[in-house]
Amino acid sequence: MSNFVLVNSGHNRDDEASKFGMWLFLFTELLLFGGLFLVYTIYRYLNSETFLYSSYELNVLLGTVNTIVLLTSSLTVALSITALQKGNIRLSLWLITATILFALTFLVIKYFEWSAKFEHGLFPGMDHYIQMLPGEKMFFFLYFFMTGLHGLHVIIGGVLLGYIMWEIKKKKVTPDNNIFLENGGLYWHLVDIIWIFLFPLFYLIH
Repeated sequence: MSNFVLVNSGHNRDDEASKFGMWLFLFTELLLFGGLFLVYTIYRYLNSETFLYSSYELNVLLGTVNTIVLLTSSLTVALSITALQKGNIRLSLWLITATILFALTFLVIKYFEWSAKFEHGLFPGMDHYIQMLPGEKMFFFLYFFMTGLHGLHVIIGGVLLGYIMWEIKKKKVTPDNNIFLENGGLYWHLVDIIWIFLFPLFYLIH
């Protein structure tokens, strides 16, 4: 009996350490993006008119659709965790698949949005970009850098969830051992939260 308690206590400690490690990692990510948000705020204050003018180049409709897509994906990943905990593995896999599809949808929309900016020569280094005012240059530099970094996180999150699906199918992630999926869900929620800040900063604040 004592051996059983020790073994289970060890697993509990491992789960807690794993979740603590994930929260610590998420905190460092928030520090990174928090610093970028601060930089954006300072430059917007110093170049309010040019930032305002530049923001009109962004497609608010596509940004809104992508916001809805990510919010929905956060719901599906949360439901997938609940489904796995209740032993409904098939439903959990379907919900994770839906989350990954939402991630792909987000990236496809972002691709078309970025493509339009490339066509207008707004990407740093292009001829039109070089001729713009310093404030306009900084706006689009921050736009591409911050949304690009966020897009990279979306890709990483999608790959992570795909790997977790593989682990569930191999029965390494189970209803009784689901910390990997929980941590994956936490990471995906971070991706969503970052976009919730990026969207109004670039698209809505005029």
